[in-house]
Amino acid sequence: MSVKVAEITSLLDRDDASAWVSNLWDKFNNQRRSWTEEKKELRDYIFATDTTTTSNSALPWKNSTTLPKLCQIRDNLHSNYLTALFPNENWLQWEANTRDSNKKDTALVIEGYMANKCRKSGYRAEVSKLLYDYIDFGNAFVTTTFETKYKINASGEKVIDYIGPRACRISPLDIVFNPLAASFEDSFKIVRSVKTIGELRLLASQDPDQRFWESALERRQDIQNKMGGYSIEDFDKAVGFSMDGFGSYYEYLQSDFVEVLEFFGDFHCQATGEVKTNRLITVVDRSVAVRDVDIPTYTGKAPIRHVGWRLRPDNLWSMGPLDNLVGMQYRIDHLENLKADAADLIVHPPLVIAGEVEEFVWGPGAEIHIDEQGSVGEVSKSLSGLVQAANDIQMLEDKMELFAGAPREAMGIRSPGEKTAFEVDQLSSAAGKIFQEKASAFELMLLEPNLNDMLEAAHRNLTDIESISVLDSELDATIFIDISKADLGSDGVIHPVGARHFAEQARFVQEFTALSNTNAFQVMAPHISSKALASAFGSALNVENLGIFKANVAIEEQMEQQRLMQGAQEQLDVESAQEPPL
Repeated sequence: MSVKVAEITSLLDRDDASAWVSNLWDKFNNQRRSWTEEKKELRDYIFATDTTTTSNSALPWKNSTTLPKLCQIRDNLHSNYLTALFPNENWLQWEANTRDSNKKDTALVIEGYMANKCRKSGYRAEVSKLLYDYIDFGNAFVTTTFETKYKINASGEKVIDYIGPRACRISPLDIVFNPLAASFEDSFKIVRSVKTIGELRLLASQDPDQRFWESALERRQDIQNKMGGYSIEDFDKAVGFSMDGFGSYYEYLQSDFVEVLEFFGDFHCQATGEVKTNRLITVVDRSVAVRDVDIPTYTGKAPIRHVGWRLRPDNLWSMGPLDNLVGMQYRIDHLENLKADAADLIVHPPLVIAGEVEEFVWGPGAEIHIDEQGSVGEVSKSLSGLVQAANDIQMLEDKMELFAGAPREAMGIRSPGEKTAFEVDQLSSAAGKIFQEKASAFELMLLEPNLNDMLEAAHRNLTDIESISVLDSELDATIFIDISKADLGSDGVIHPVGARHFAEQARFVQEFTALSNTNAFQVMAPHISSKALASAFGSALNVENLGIFKANVAIEEQMEQQRLMQGAQEQLDVESAQEPPL
């Protein structure tokens, strides 16, 4: 080994933790290469503007049109999922686990705090990104952080920008775990992120708990200062690994980016033989561990949550709704361009030229000069194949909608055949069961644990009393309440109830409307509370805040109207009495 190579090897010597964390990342990341390639092909079809960027480019068609059916299904699923999860402002509820926590003021404080932080931290926008992962990758991952941000106002004062928990999406391409574990919670996790040197300096300067970045930055600066005497070839000989997305390790170290690998879970320390549990290890540059601490949660588990669209047996990497539709998209584009090429041949068919024919330009009104033995004719084609191809395309598109759990009835397109209104409601409800189940799974397996992780992070990190604005439904007004750490420590669970209430409300309106048209409803009418019914419909239609449904409001308005009419009549009588006689 040359002196330079030995010097580089010594300079980039890796500690034990960084070595096995980096190797573990490489191992599990390489094992899923076929999965990532499938996802890249799916992404090519979703964002394709023509077939030249997809696997259809190998087909010998002159036309290269793509029918973006996969993209349309993706957008349809995303918009419907998002609408179901956030049907109104009251999409989360607090449920107490003990008698002491089951108080109205406690529910108001916790629900108000979480609603305020979700609104200010852009929770809905983050969930929108997670839904795209849920659809595109079949897997969505989210974690929780606690942020303290300040800004400088116009007068130069330092004021609070945002203090509180925040949900952070993790790209499915930036996390690895043991897919054969009994559950996602039981497996270790390694999360990869890329930060700039400036970001790390800012973190180290603003947050005392992030001072460990300073040692990583000093080490990177020392390496860059010593790199002047070495070439890229020297590094290639000395370093046995490359950086994902940065080319060679030499190019990576010359850049302003820092790769961070964070390990969460249990591991066996080979040096001591000890098994360490619930550890958080942060590795930078795949060469040094800058942090090795207990996971800072009450349970000791990583605050990382996962949900899969179509679960696989004995494999935690789930399938997505679009995965097995790529072949059908390939077939649709194949038929569309086959049909287009056939139509071109019919409109502009090849010519058969026999004998002596003078050179000519084929077109309307063209003159063709031929001798006695010459002839010019078209090669005829049949139109029947074009009609069949169009029918096949329509059939494939209909099947893709059904297979993805997004039936055409959910888009407002009625299936063929005469049906009563009740039959249409029944079909729509039954056809949407896959959609409702997938939306509820996303809500229960990802949003609910994430919201409770956010509440825990707020309780662990909140130090000062914070004043937040909440909407009091009884007063129908915005009020301000002061929240302390003790207020967030009540024993209970936050439930997102958007998707479940969305399905329940739709079913209630459909079933009650159908019941009201039967003779049985007339028999039960004396036993139905009109006040409760009005309240139920106000909730189901999400118009509680509009004041449409109130107890006896119609009688009050009629009385008010009669008083106004009586007053107006009295005013007319007075004016008539004061008029001079003619």
